Amino acid sequence: MGYNEAGTREIWQQWRDEFPVTQRLTYLNHAAVAPLCRRSAEAMKWLADDALENGSLHYDRWMKCYDDFRVAAAGICGAEPGEIAMVKNTSEGIATVALGLKWQAGDKIVAFREEFPANFYIWKKLEEWNGVRVEWLSYLDPLEKVEEAARGAKLLAISFVQYLSGYRADLESIGGICRRHGVFCLVDAIQGLGAFPLDVRKMNIQALAADGHKWLLGPEGHGVLYIQQDWQDRIEPVEFGWTTVKGYADYSSRDMALRTDAGRYECGTLNTIGSFGLTASMQLLLEVGIDKVAAQVQRLADQLAIGAHARGYEVLGGERAAKTGAGIVSIRKPDVDSRMVFTRLREAGVMCAPRQGWVRLSPHFYVSPEQIERTLDLLI
Repeated sequence: MGYNEAGTREIWQQWRDEFPVTQRLTYLNHAAVAPLCRRSAEAMKWLADDALENGSLHYDRWMKCYDDFRVAAAGICGAEPGEIAMVKNTSEGIATVALGLKWQAGDKIVAFREEFPANFYIWKKLEEWNGVRVEWLSYLDPLEKVEEAARGAKLLAISFVQYLSGYRADLESIGGICRRHGVFCLVDAIQGLGAFPLDVRKMNIQALAADGHKWLLGPEGHGVLYIQQDWQDRIEPVEFGWTTVKGYADYSSRDMALRTDAGRYECGTLNTIGSFGLTASMQLLLEVGIDKVAAQVQRLADQLAIGAHARGYEVLGGERAAKTGAGIVSIRKPDVDSRMVFTRLREAGVMCAPRQGWVRLSPHFYVSPEQIERTLDLLI
């Protein structure tokens, strides 16, 4: 049990000790809030204990974590550290880009109707405030329709993975469309970053935002914002604080020249303890290898989808494909109240989420196939 054909331990068994949650729960709720990995919790505990015992005596080590954070986040998405800013959450990251760009009445945005509100409301507000025009598509529309809509557009905003169906967008093709038509490509990456490979250069992504508390296995209240270097002078910081400027370390300076990196989008004192936690979890994922994580997440989600279908459940999105599948599987059964299914699973120690009449299941790489089978056996 737990060994592959090569005679080595399976990935979930190699890393299981990093996730004490497995001792009590079958955790299939990473699309909502993930449990912390041990390294993340220990990193934050170190900082809390250090502040308790020493105040700011080791402040230089606290500041070094900011650099470590940028390096790890850049490694996760294929960027440069100077293109990474810390944000509170995905919404703040998206809004930073949306409000920082210069808009004129009649500018066109391409967006998608089924997005999570973080990547929906802001475009509706821009319609009201700036007179821009949003062309709304479905995330299931063919690439030909996306390309047609992109003609004459200024920006396209799409999720890496759709939050309910788990459909993973073909970002390389969509980025290619944006390149051909000179469209700024913005990605809400929260439901895929950390679980599936993402390369902002290869995919022609100019900006990306993601929270740390889902597939990145970090704490709430701390996220990643990537903005391509050559766009930073064209996206104005909408919050202006003392750390926005180049000479922020000189408190007597009144020079308002902006920082030359994405740090210009960080307004004042940062979430240092969150930085310790998210840096540690991203470093763990890089150590495991995102390709390996992705393969295991895909296997577990496939196992859930196939098993649920065999038990008479409808799987949102139908049959999964290797190119578009991700870590989210939403299921429901005719004539069975999904809330009852959710309650039954929850009482048996299976963490999942009720979403819009579906039960949403979302395993990460450290979950075992045996836990998936036990979950399937609980289905009504």
